[in-house]
Amino acid sequence: MNQTKIAFVSAGLICLAILAILPARVHAGPLDDLKKWIDTPRADRPELKSQPFADEKLSREDAVAAQKMLWDDHVTEIKETRQKEWDDKVITIGDKKMKLLEKNFGEKPKDGWNLFISLHGGGSDPGGTVNESQWHNQIRLYQPENSLYICPRAPTNTWDLWHQDHMDALFDRLIEDAIVLGDVDPNHMYVMGYSAGGDGVYHIATRMTDRWAAAAMMAGHPADVSPLSLRNIGFALHVGGDDAAYNRNKIGAEWKDKLDALQKEDPKGYEHQVEVHPGKPHWMDLEDAVAVPWMEKFTRNPVPDKVVWVQGDKAHDRSYWLATPASEAKKGQQIIASRDGQTIAIEKTVKVKTVTILFTDKMLDLDKPVSITMDGKELFKGIVPRSIAELHATLVDRGDPEMVFSASKTFKIE
Repeated sequence: MNQTKIAFVSAGLICLAILAILPARVHAGPLDDLKKWIDTPRADRPELKSQPFADEKLSREDAVAAQKMLWDDHVTEIKETRQKEWDDKVITIGDKKMKLLEKNFGEKPKDGWNLFISLHGGGSDPGGTVNESQWHNQIRLYQPENSLYICPRAPTNTWDLWHQDHMDALFDRLIEDAIVLGDVDPNHMYVMGYSAGGDGVYHIATRMTDRWAAAAMMAGHPADVSPLSLRNIGFALHVGGDDAAYNRNKIGAEWKDKLDALQKEDPKGYEHQVEVHPGKPHWMDLEDAVAVPWMEKFTRNPVPDKVVWVQGDKAHDRSYWLATPASEAKKGQQIIASRDGQTIAIEKTVKVKTVTILFTDKMLDLDKPVSITMDGKELFKGIVPRSIAELHATLVDRGDPEMVFSASKTFKIE
């Protein structure tokens, strides 16, 4: 009997010894796998979306934890690779360089500085002397409270210096840098500009609407820009009553009528401040500065209940929680979609072949079925799973912690 007990004890000790040298779990779970991926030197990391753990279904808690891990890794990369360009105040993409002037005003709010990007005037100026002078003048014009105020120097000296195709990527990079290296609150970012800079605001505010809490256009011309995409931001427009060049004054008044009509039809959107300043020519003697405190009232909502997305002359593949393949994005496309509880309604599409709906638990409860409808028909009803792949893709796309989504669903539009 004693020998039997000794045999059992010995066998038990051997089993414990074997367990001690084996991994705790054969499959540790997606968060542990993600940590191993992050701990791998960047140059040696395999593509994340190709990893088996990337598409594993996540709980709400795991999605929050995974997003934090990915964001911390992103912050580390930005600090390692972009600190010099931030310190040098020059952003370079390809053959385009954008120099920066900056000032801080007031005290930093607890969630980070407000960011004001202010675009100088000038325009077609082959020698660049006028644009250079206007750039240095722009940094002196406005003093937004509790803000990091940045004046970029346009990379070119052409009439359309602020709305050429390369500008969107430069602004994106400036914003990504400012969030990490400038300690900016991504929900309090604003764009403004005077004269040729005002031309740019008409374009950039509507092309990159989901970046801004509000925008202010001073003494510019919109060309063929549509105001429809401005639904979820504050938009200020100031022009001199005597500023007749290019009909700036008349078009400013027309835009007031357009924005008034849009807000009447959609009272939850299109907040605006439009003033045509009587007796003022192109220079308004800073009467337009009232736009600055007006803009500061606005906080961006990254997941608004309705998105109106109209593609302009520089097409994008994403606006708020809507997306379309970059290869299909083109001028003139429209997507209007709204959210009510667990239901997403695609209300209108124009020239669109594919629509992707992006999801986060900030919008609705991803543990419950989601319904997606179009033209009164239900396209989908069910659970949309969270994944590390979606978190990573949307974070890398924007470098914005408030615009990260954990799930998506894609549809072909017939």
